[in-house]
Amino acid sequence: MEVLISKNSVRDEPKLFVILGPTAVGKSKVGIEIATRIGGEIVNADSLQVYRYLDIGTAKPRKEEREQVPHHLIDIIDPNKDFNAGLYRKTAVEVIRDLHKRSAKMILVGGTYLYVRVLLYGIIEGISADMEIRGRLRRLKSTFGISYIYEKLKSFDSESASRIHPNDYVRIERALEAYYLTGSRMSELQEKHGFKENEYEVLKIGLLEEREILRKRIDERVDRMIEEGLVDEVKKLREMGFAKDLKPMQSIGYKHINQYLDGEITLDKAIELIKRDTKRFAKRQMTWLRKDKDIHWYHFPEGLEKIVNEAEIFLN
Repeated sequence: MEVLISKNSVRDEPKLFVILGPTAVGKSKVGIEIATRIGGEIVNADSLQVYRYLDIGTAKPRKEEREQVPHHLIDIIDPNKDFNAGLYRKTAVEVIRDLHKRSAKMILVGGTYLYVRVLLYGIIEGISADMEIRGRLRRLKSTFGISYIYEKLKSFDSESASRIHPNDYVRIERALEAYYLTGSRMSELQEKHGFKENEYEVLKIGLLEEREILRKRIDERVDRMIEEGLVDEVKKLREMGFAKDLKPMQSIGYKHINQYLDGEITLDKAIELIKRDTKRFAKRQMTWLRKDKDIHWYHFPEGLEKIVNEAEIFLN
């Protein structure tokens, strides 16, 4: 069991220019633009782009973009392998250390705020897994469904529940496990440790867009994913033997297309649900991000030149 915790600050450590914001706001575009102009390299902090073969539904940078600018921590693991925030941190620390040795200018593009926090502030590895608790929770999930377990978490720790997607069973289970083992809510454990210091020099930039414009961008992105072959991508994943109940196959987009392929819903309904759930996810992302007072916010694309200038000054 892993819980976030801050680390002692160490000077003369790698500089990370961090780009944050809700889905579809343009984080990858900004990262590539900055890297192109100043000769930087991008470190991925998206929990789905780490998986091989999940390309269209994760809005992964295109092949030509990755040839134009070096990208790291993309396509590093198969969809049927376990991967979590702790493993991400371990892998990212090694990558950043190597990049720092050759004085690379690093741009961390963060689609998953949890991964960014874990990388910057560290983790506790003191709460071990309890198979009895996990077994009990999984039996309840099997009997009553994941929504029952999620509501249980909300009753104990509404703040942690607000940060976790109702379908993200792994994190729901971990938060409940921590509560049952320690008697403390996950949000209390995180608050106790503060998240005030880190082992990197960091500048966080957040991208903003008007709500209705962002919703339109999400609709357009989903339509584009369908046009580019999201249905065929999911079919291919299934043909390769990747089960529909795998964690990445239960993410937004993949879950809905799996339901369509199983005949549970129509394609039009799947598209409607992908758009709806993506918008809800973007709203939750902004709720989390607004709590981070270290983020410097810019409207995009209007603020692009200012963002590039910030990156150039900071990284040079």
